[in-house]
Amino acid sequence: MLSLSSSARYFLYRHPVDMRCGIYSLAGLVQNDLGMDPLSGDVFIFIGKRGNQLRLLQWDTDGYALYSKRLESGTFERPTDGKLLITSRELSLVLQGVKLASVQLRRRYERSVQA
Repeated sequence: MLSLSSSARYFLYRHPVDMRCGIYSLAGLVQNDLGMDPLSGDVFIFIGKRGNQLRLLQWDTDGYALYSKRLESGTFERPTDGKLLITSRELSLVLQGVKLASVQLRRRYERSVQA
């Protein structure tokens, strides 16, 4: 079972991806297109061209872990604000099929991250 942690970082690959790509092709997209390290332990999210398939890629200390989901009907929503980094809450909503524009979250305390 997939578990989303609020302590992990989730990066959305903004362009549609050919879902025939395997682990090393997806890792190559992370390194070459995003300019990030696929071995960082961060989770990278890829949505297929048709929008009905989604893959999560993560380095797990001794190898890659790949989670794949294909919808029988409907599509995954791509966040339209152009963000690369999304929260575990937003990813959970995407996986559940919730329309992100209709979500209204109440204000909560957020601890500022200092560099």
